[in-house]
Amino acid sequence: MSRPLVDIRLDALATRGGVPPGLGGISVHVRYGEFFTFLGPPHSGKTDVLRAVAGFMTPTAGRVVVDGQDLGGLAPAARSIGYVFQEGALWRHMSVREHIAFGLEQQRLSAGDVQRRVETVLTRLGLADVPDGRPPELTLEQRRRLALARALAPEPRVLLLDEPLAHLDPLTRKTLRIELAKLHRDLAVTTIHATRDAADALALSDRLAVLSDGQVAQLGEPSEVYQHPRTRVVAEALGPANFLPVRVVEVRDLGVVVETEAGHRVPVAGVGEYREGGRGLLVLRPELLSMTDAAMGRGPGLPGTVSLRVFEGARQLYEVDIGAVTPVRVELPSQHEGRIFRLGERVRVELSSETVVLVPDASRA
Repeated sequence: MSRPLVDIRLDALATRGGVPPGLGGISVHVRYGEFFTFLGPPHSGKTDVLRAVAGFMTPTAGRVVVDGQDLGGLAPAARSIGYVFQEGALWRHMSVREHIAFGLEQQRLSAGDVQRRVETVLTRLGLADVPDGRPPELTLEQRRRLALARALAPEPRVLLLDEPLAHLDPLTRKTLRIELAKLHRDLAVTTIHATRDAADALALSDRLAVLSDGQVAQLGEPSEVYQHPRTRVVAEALGPANFLPVRVVEVRDLGVVVETEAGHRVPVAGVGEYREGGRGLLVLRPELLSMTDAAMGRGPGLPGTVSLRVFEGARQLYEVDIGAVTPVRVELPSQHEGRIFRLGERVRVELSSETVVLVPDASRA
């Protein structure tokens, strides 16, 4: 990319007129050359962010500032922003080559420069074999590549991605996810990405913000937000988790001890603002848990009985009845210590400070 890197500031940005509730005055700084993701369920405000930055939606309050320039009142075509729409928004009558050339021709480049840039983008995005294909003739994967190629060809200073990998089969999605990460590494264009898919957000983002009802619920690096969610909403947005209702039975200098509904006690480190008798939810990621024979466990753990086992090739999925309303889900590598746990077997789900997070129980607030 020949353009210099830019940063983006969303300053108390609020919107109305899209899908309710809109944005409720969010402030976020997207750094120079950063791949930043807004993650959240449908109607959380993700697409409103992109539309406001692109100029397709006028904020009811706040500002969008790119590289120190307030974009208020600036037409979309004057913003130098590439936008990959959720469903591609491709033109049925135009070929792959014509799609890529369209934005370049608007820049009044010479025919030779347009042709050279088109050939470069065709190769980079894996479309060199279908330059004359039209959208109805292309696979879903090729249409996704074309939407990205069209947005990148004019060398925008900002790239906006609205669910760019949606509806792809798992293997294709994983392949394109890796390619998208490589593209950003090579081009370093400042990117805002909107998705509801936790795997996409975790794999691609330098930082991410979880959106809920038009507000930023938590912002940080993917590993930080994944390992230390502050609320159930954030934990759920980042992938499957067990949520165990607990009561605080002891407050310590460096944490608390909580008790589950079944009477099991678990120490939780690094927790503040909880008093004895307070309610919360233990957040346990299935893939971060371990399991052993009931009689062999040491340290914090949850004794129970295996009530379900599902083989998925590289991993085994278990459900363990610990005497609570819902069983605890555990994911283990299929070769976990050479051990397969059987239905009805007494086991112990082992816990550690790295696998236990305590968040408020909003249902009992």
